[in-house]
Amino acid sequence: MIRMIVGVVFLVVGMTFICIAAFGVARLPDAFQRMHAATKAGGIGTTLLVLGVLVGGAVRPLEGILTICFMLLTLSVASQLLARAAYMSGATLKGLEGRDRLAGILDRRKAPLAERSHPPKTAAERAEADHA
Repeated sequence: MIRMIVGVVFLVVGMTFICIAAFGVARLPDAFQRMHAATKAGGIGTTLLVLGVLVGGAVRPLEGILTICFMLLTLSVASQLLARAAYMSGATLKGLEGRDRLAGILDRRKAPLAERSHPPKTAAERAEADHA
């Protein structure tokens, strides 16, 4: 009985973290903050969900522990790669004006993709884009 209560508590807390992560992804202003919300709160929430299932006895312990280890290892690598790709593509940095510590270390596009991806509308703009 106590085991089931602890399992349910883990499940509820895990779902709370996942909801916080979803809210952060939907509401935060730039790619870096959204990525942080998804990987940190989402990773903690998913880990707590798997722990809740483990404590409840619905899965073999080895499978649950391996799942948690795999998630924690891959989430950190994936978030690092996503942040690097977003930075190099010129994604907007909110709240970090004048404090770009990676300037000169990594190549960075001048404008974000949304500002670069609009096709030229006039013949003169198309000619200019062809010569650039």
